[in-house]
Amino acid sequence: MTQSSDDSFTNPVYYDEDGDVSDIEDETVAILGYGSQGHAQAQNLADNGIDVIVGLQEDSSSRKEVKADGLRVSTPAEAASAADRIVMLVPDTVQTSVYDDIKEGIEKGNTLQFAHGFNIHYGQIEPPVDVDVTMVAPKTPGHLLRRTYKRDEGTPGLLAVYQDASNEAREKAIAYAKAIGCTRAGVIETTFREETETDLFGEQAVLCGGVTELVNAGFETLVDAGYSPEMAYFECMNELKHIVDLMYEGGHMEMLNSVSDTAEYGALTRGEEIIDRDAMQKILDDVQTGEFAREWISENQANRPVYNQHRQAEQNHQTEDVGERLRELFVWDK
Repeated sequence: MTQSSDDSFTNPVYYDEDGDVSDIEDETVAILGYGSQGHAQAQNLADNGIDVIVGLQEDSSSRKEVKADGLRVSTPAEAASAADRIVMLVPDTVQTSVYDDIKEGIEKGNTLQFAHGFNIHYGQIEPPVDVDVTMVAPKTPGHLLRRTYKRDEGTPGLLAVYQDASNEAREKAIAYAKAIGCTRAGVIETTFREETETDLFGEQAVLCGGVTELVNAGFETLVDAGYSPEMAYFECMNELKHIVDLMYEGGHMEMLNSVSDTAEYGALTRGEEIIDRDAMQKILDDVQTGEFAREWISENQANRPVYNQHRQAEQNHQTEDVGERLRELFVWDK
């Protein structure tokens, strides 16, 4: 296997020419879970002639969907026992209990594969030493992974090798990434540590936590100053999509080139004032030391009291009510 030459990236990047689906064509792959990623990866693999078994509990409502899609379904333990590659695509919070159900069926030479490194990186799952442990993580929701695959296109992904018992773990992971369509766009090699810690930090500090709190704080500042909730919503929430779309298409400069000079000057001279870098560093420290992981694991063991409290507060925030009413105006967007 020869990596494609691409000096523009820090980490290795693999494309279609770097992988061969025949490297895993003799494998039976157990896809555990049939949610967003599970259904897409299972169907893409099957389209490549890979023998796929979907592992679901007996009472899972997804069993009918699996059968309708023409795939085999059995319990997670049965699927894992019959498979050469076990792909863990159930939520992080239930992976440890699923692993307890399947671990007796994992044999020497098997591959245990993940799409997120949380439970391996933080030691919640300790695999046998005689199996490969890899990660193939499409950087897209499953429905887009399936849709682009059917159009002979692909979406980028990540790949990591945690344990290489066979000395072939990387090659076979690339083959898997090719079989689900990710090498069509490019698969970046990383590590379980890097993927997990950057993912958690990004979610908390920017993508989910940071953006949500920024919108709420801006909305509240305007409303508390006497401006109408509708105007506050338009300026702090509605227009955010347009700004993010521009950044997605061409980066920060694409966005700045598209807004007025007044908006650009205000952004360049005022934006830094609302960012607390020390707070961001604390969030990263908690991720790196495992403090966040320990907190989240304890939260789930206690039936999520803090999670539920914060979620209810978010649901009751005024932006939810105002937004629901204003979105009715956007009939053209439907």
